[in-house]
Amino acid sequence: MGGAIIENLSGRKLSVLIGFLIACQFSCFLLGGLVSPAPTSVTPVLAIKCYDKQYNSSRWYQSRPDTEACAIFHSLDDPILQEKHVTAEDIIFVFQIPLPKNRQDLDYSRWQQTLIGILYADILYDDEDPVDHQTVLTLDARLGYRNKGDPINKWTSLARSVEERRLECSIEKEHQKSGYLYDCSHVPLFELGSLHHDFYLLNVRLPNKIAGNTVNADIGKLHDLWVAFIHQNGGFTKVWVSLKTVFFPVLVALLVWFWRRITQLSRPPALLECCIMGLGAALTLLNLPLEYLTLFVDCPWMTVVGDIRQGVFYAALLSFWLVFAGEHLMDDVERNRVRAYWRHLSAVLGGCVCLFIFDMCERGVQLRNPFYSIWVTDLGTNLALAFIILAGICAGLYFCFLSYMIWKVFVNISAKRQSLTAMSSTRRLQYTGIIYRFKVLMLATLLCAAMTVIGFILGQVSEGRWKWDEHISLEYTSAFFTGVYGMWNIYTFALLCLYAPSHKSWPKEENQQQSSQDEEIEFSRLAGEPSEMSSLTALARKPATD
Repeated sequence: MGGAIIENLSGRKLSVLIGFLIACQFSCFLLGGLVSPAPTSVTPVLAIKCYDKQYNSSRWYQSRPDTEACAIFHSLDDPILQEKHVTAEDIIFVFQIPLPKNRQDLDYSRWQQTLIGILYADILYDDEDPVDHQTVLTLDARLGYRNKGDPINKWTSLARSVEERRLECSIEKEHQKSGYLYDCSHVPLFELGSLHHDFYLLNVRLPNKIAGNTVNADIGKLHDLWVAFIHQNGGFTKVWVSLKTVFFPVLVALLVWFWRRITQLSRPPALLECCIMGLGAALTLLNLPLEYLTLFVDCPWMTVVGDIRQGVFYAALLSFWLVFAGEHLMDDVERNRVRAYWRHLSAVLGGCVCLFIFDMCERGVQLRNPFYSIWVTDLGTNLALAFIILAGICAGLYFCFLSYMIWKVFVNISAKRQSLTAMSSTRRLQYTGIIYRFKVLMLATLLCAAMTVIGFILGQVSEGRWKWDEHISLEYTSAFFTGVYGMWNIYTFALLCLYAPSHKSWPKEENQQQSSQDEEIEFSRLAGEPSEMSSLTALARKPATD
């Protein structure tokens, strides 16, 4: 009986393989913790305030260099504004990034991948001009870019839009005095899926009228505007892409080797083997280092493609775990077909489709308009929060259900071990080793599932906390990113290596050849099933003869 490699691999070779995989796992954690910087950096930028009585929507207003700077003023109470009869339509808030350092102009690197802008306002308390608890901020925003070698005043338009943002402000009763600031919420401003250019310029106006309609009448006494620019760190991207560059060819080679062994068998592939192959294919798609394209081509769709790849992998991984536990549940139910798992798989695929639709509602539209946000209305915010909370609850329930299935597997294994006493010593030792190895693999599966669920929940919270403006104490380091990503690959490597069909056979004692043959027939799932089927599954299906 051939079985899988995990059933026939010697203890020494198995120990070497496990030790190597554990060393790789620690290396991934250490690479993220010691070599890689934080995944993202946040740069708060205070707006430079300019005015132009002949405001021109086709002109770009910049704050550097001095020879090209707009007419700058430092306070909205500046007397010059009254002298020149400057109105809200004439005031431009300028954000020119990146900021200089030590009087040296810096530029963005394409390794930094993404750029997100979060707007927040400083509003002074004024008895004569109070701010509503919830008010609407109307923005006329333009985003442009310039590259090295371009004239310093040549800016190319990237996006322009008139957007509304829901602003929530509050102030404690003891601070309701002149000079104190309201505590106002952060609002998402824009999101770029590709940081392809060297310099960016953001012009924002808060007009009083747009298309004949009065706007921004209830925002109180505005003092300053801030934008927090969030970009991915180039050092983290290099570490991340390096891991993909290493994992991708290794996984492709393992998939080819695994499938070649499957095709050499005299039987069709089992459901579990097909699921392992599907998991490897989904992870290969995730490992494909498409990020190299962003170094040469502007790819604003890269974030959407990344989300799709991540979703495909999650669907494959969650589906595999259900099948993996179900195929080793060790009861009398025949499950070696997809139809037996349609309820479980439908729930997983349905959840992934819902998250995909939610993601496309925002990031899909942002391909055309980076200023679009699903969080700008009460309905959009509630739907977004509902999706995130529901996704977290579903992830937790899924983990509980998977833990229950694995617990049932362990209970059934313990019950089946009583059948081993009727076997010959060689068979008994062989099955005992198989059961022990399987338990270790199931515990590794449970650990991988727990880390994946935690990573998914923390990822949703980390991404959303800026958008719903909750101050969450969260330490989300590069080590966790690289560690979980490495864990997915190492876990898949282990499955491909250990569940590939083995060409070895169990040793038979000469004086027990007939009894071993009887046991082998008795442990087969079906009478006509070829001998390469998993021995542990065969043990599960029929009890041994006393």
